[in-house]
Amino acid sequence: MTKRKKILALMCLTMLLGYLPWYNFSAVLKYIAAEFELTSGDIGIILAAIQFGYIVVVLFTGWLSDKIGENKVLAWATLLTGIFSTSFIWLAQGFKSILILRLLTGLSAGAIYAPGVSLLSNWFSSKERGMAIGAYTGALTAAYAGGYFIASPLASAYGWRSGVLWTSLPVFVAAFILFFFVENKPPEHENPDNYLLETKKSDLINIKAKPAPEGGYTGPVVITSSYMGHMWELYAFWGWIGPFLVACSIAVGFEESAAVAIGGQLAAFVILFGVPAVYLWGMYADKVGRTKAIIIAAFCSLTAEFFLGFMFGHSLIITTIVAFWIGFWVIADSAIYKAGLTDMVAPRIRTTSIAVQSAIGYTMTIASPICFGKILEFQNGAINPIYAEKWGLPFLLLGLGALFSPLFAVILRRLPQAKLMAKGKM
Repeated sequence: MTKRKKILALMCLTMLLGYLPWYNFSAVLKYIAAEFELTSGDIGIILAAIQFGYIVVVLFTGWLSDKIGENKVLAWATLLTGIFSTSFIWLAQGFKSILILRLLTGLSAGAIYAPGVSLLSNWFSSKERGMAIGAYTGALTAAYAGGYFIASPLASAYGWRSGVLWTSLPVFVAAFILFFFVENKPPEHENPDNYLLETKKSDLINIKAKPAPEGGYTGPVVITSSYMGHMWELYAFWGWIGPFLVACSIAVGFEESAAVAIGGQLAAFVILFGVPAVYLWGMYADKVGRTKAIIIAAFCSLTAEFFLGFMFGHSLIITTIVAFWIGFWVIADSAIYKAGLTDMVAPRIRTTSIAVQSAIGYTMTIASPICFGKILEFQNGAINPIYAEKWGLPFLLLGLGALFSPLFAVILRRLPQAKLMAKGKM
């Protein structure tokens, strides 16, 4: 195994273990909501808090990574994520304490993904970057699913604290690996992916654009705008698909504790279904073009959002199939926005650019879960969301916001800088 592939494998493993706490709250939501009397509105705010923590810290991590190296930022951030997630078991006492603890978890975990993408971008050239970032994002997706897989059945059998604990302890293993086995690319080998060095002269004939900052920031701004539409849909869908499927299970006659276990496991499989999607679609984008891949994936997911919520109370099998469809496509294009951005910016500003894109995109993940929860509460009252019966409008809202993703991808295709992506493949 080559050094860069070893680094990729280790990075994927640390992401898989390190991000397990992200959705452990959603996985045990029924029990926490009942114990602390949380409403749908409260839950929407808590779900948004972890996203807010990510936004607050991600810009700082871009600067810090340039100063001390991505691997050090990754290691310390992962360690802090484990500490705050484990502390939740003993310190969660009500809405305010839960909000603070999830915010702290978001602040810590927010320093992981962007530096990780930057580290891998330095190890892999443009022609393989979609694959590498796709694999890393696939591991992230698997971690999200793992939170449901592990926490839901444990919470059903032994209580929510057990579910949170066993999705927090693996984070310390990830931190150990990052501290001692993952390294940045040696300085003497930096920037082999300079666009002019990577691209054949024949491919450069019709390319007049230059990467940012020399070529301006229009391309990076437009792909980031497209990313905002993607993030509006993605994280609200992931955060609410668990409670929705629990509610659907109750609606078709399952006893409450069984519904929590079934709904949680189904949600985990829905999210896990996106793991191969993000890897395969990243490779597809490397071959046929970034914007083409974005447009196809975005339309496949958002159109299904228009129908999913209105299927509540009908066949659980059919509803789950639609959820799986969305679960595949909603994440499929996620790595492409990062890969496309790294193609359109100079290597010296790569980490900062990724951090800026992440921060802007994650603002959507604050707004959309709150809007989803508020609309759900408006239609159903201030009740535990697993007892809600009207889900159509909240999911419809996700689909409408996601329209910005293909719209800006079309605009990007008209820009000269788009030809810098994937060696001239837009």
